[in-house]
Amino acid sequence: MKSKIICFLLVSIAMLSVSCSNKANDTTAQNDENSLVIYTPHPEKLINSMVNGFKAQNPDVKVDVITAVTGELIKRIEVEKNNPVADILWGPSLNGVRYKADLFETYVSTNDANVMEGLKNTEGSLTRFGQVPSILIINTNLIGNIKVEGYEDLLNPELKGKIIFADPSASSSAFEHLVNILYTIGKGDPEQGWDYVDKLCANLDGKLASGSSGVYKGVADGEYAVGLTYEEAGITYMQSGSPVKIVYMKEGVRSTPDVICIVKNAKHIDNAKKFVDYCLTLEAQNMLAKELNRRPVRGDTEKSDIMIPMEQINIIVEDPAVVEANTKKWLDKFKELFTSY
Repeated sequence: MKSKIICFLLVSIAMLSVSCSNKANDTTAQNDENSLVIYTPHPEKLINSMVNGFKAQNPDVKVDVITAVTGELIKRIEVEKNNPVADILWGPSLNGVRYKADLFETYVSTNDANVMEGLKNTEGSLTRFGQVPSILIINTNLIGNIKVEGYEDLLNPELKGKIIFADPSASSSAFEHLVNILYTIGKGDPEQGWDYVDKLCANLDGKLASGSSGVYKGVADGEYAVGLTYEEAGITYMQSGSPVKIVYMKEGVRSTPDVICIVKNAKHIDNAKKFVDYCLTLEAQNMLAKELNRRPVRGDTEKSDIMIPMEQINIIVEDPAVVEANTKKWLDKFKELFTSY
């Protein structure tokens, strides 16, 4: 049963890759000198808002956006590295690409000086764009009297088959949850968190989404009672009137920035730099906070009317070096545990 599910996910990703490739080949953007090709896993509303803002300031630049899950986009960039199609990878989590930093150009935006301490581009190629706390999304019509305040509650036998998680090798938000679990359940020692991951895999009952959207849409649409996702998605569905609420895990919450990276040897590098610069402007960062339910990386923005202050969340931090060194091993171990049921 589980092997069939994994095969289905891989076929879905392959089909997505073909459709993206066709889209890229059907456009003249990559061959137009004054253009920009963006690879992104971001949701449509965020993409449209930011790209429209960028084009308002750069009306002559033709922008082509190609969407897919993070893992697929990184694979494409690796395959295309001798003849890049994309100029920008926009939206994966910092930890999702930190170990792939050699795929990207060194560029520190002049607007990086306005970014809060701890979120600046210290590596040279990884520009922080927004802050993304991990959360649980709950369908209020399905959850009934089952208490869900954190990770431990997801092991409740009553939730077996009613929880949706994404493949952490494909989804940045899922990988961030995996790291969040290992550090919180392991009380700072990620190797001590694997017994919990094993039990969670059993309670997933063979259900694993191929990307982040499958999680929050699955819960909002009433297919699942609980999902492991990120703050922006949960708040956006709450605002839309969907029967959902969000929970910041009582064990602790990691808030990992997502990033914008310029692809190594990008064909339209000047426009790529302009896009990175725009995403760190006060205009763009205010849009994040006020309209798009994502926490900005600048400290001088307007405040959100709906997101609770970060100070009210039990934020935990991980050792970036440990995460970077163990990313592949952790992804392999999760796959091994999940496919064992």
